[in-house]
Amino acid sequence: MNLDQFKPLTVYTIYIASTPEKVWEALTSAEFSMQYFFGNAVEVESRLGGAFIVRTPDGALHISGEVLAYDPPRKLSVTFNVNWPELIEKLGPTLVTYEIEPVGEAVRLTMSEGHDRPLSDDILSGGRTGWPAILSGLKSLLETGKAPQIKTAPPVQMLEALKAMGIKTP
Repeated sequence: MNLDQFKPLTVYTIYIASTPEKVWEALTSAEFSMQYFFGNAVEVESRLGGAFIVRTPDGALHISGEVLAYDPPRKLSVTFNVNWPELIEKLGPTLVTYEIEPVGEAVRLTMSEGHDRPLSDDILSGGRTGWPAILSGLKSLLETGKAPQIKTAPPVQMLEALKAMGIKTP
């Protein structure tokens, strides 16, 4: 996979009153992620080429991928493929990268979602709805010890765009 072909179409930067090590743990630990990632458990095999998996609260496979950059506690890049085969086939893989940098008494976390082809804003609207809630939950959890329960509506705009492309969604 040629990483140079992936263009970041969505980028978020947040500042967290924490350490790089704690942010890294929150991003790569199933126990932490379940608290801020809508109950989903992130599993990261700690090596280049390792598995990246996100399981729903009932344990079902939701997202799978491969670890493409693993540099604790500075950088993690993974392919991030939602478990809808037609989606991956028609829209291609997604590359999610987390960059963690200490800045004074805080950490700057930059998360980017890249794609190997142009995608419409309608398609990108799903992630652009979900990522702010996920990252806000992560920040709150690390700073206060508690993540808010953020409820977001289904990404109707994205689902309609997928349907128009003939992609079946669960």
